[in-house]
Amino acid sequence: MAVDPRTLGWFARALNHELGAVQQYLAQSVLARLWGDAELAARLRAEALEELEHAERLMERQILFGVAPSAGSLPVTRLGRDAAELLAQDRRLEANAVALYADALTHVRRLRHRDSAAVLESILAEERAHLDHIAQLQPGGSG
Repeated sequence: MAVDPRTLGWFARALNHELGAVQQYLAQSVLARLWGDAELAARLRAEALEELEHAERLMERQILFGVAPSAGSLPVTRLGRDAAELLAQDRRLEANAVALYADALTHVRRLRHRDSAAVLESILAEERAHLDHIAQLQPGGSG
């Protein structure tokens, strides 16, 4: 299947983001567990698993494109000295994801790549939900 190189680039960037997010959420989960906050640790681990599922969907699409998935160099894991800092890092991570997926979606829609758009739309909606969920976990939030 011939695919626009910019589309491949968007999917590679998205995969890199997702695998970086898995790394960050897992590391933060371990840190929260070490702090003795089992509830936060479990929530962060669940976020890591959701991000891993996003990575899997992106990899599937890349394989369908005829490309071997590769994340390249993962971004630095951002921790925090307390739960508030940790969640602030996650809010930035998810805001970056929303921007990335919105831009990628604009590109594939312009090219009328319906299958790619469907994957990106779905993940974008889930990233927006992650961002809302993190806002609820903030100290003083309803979570």
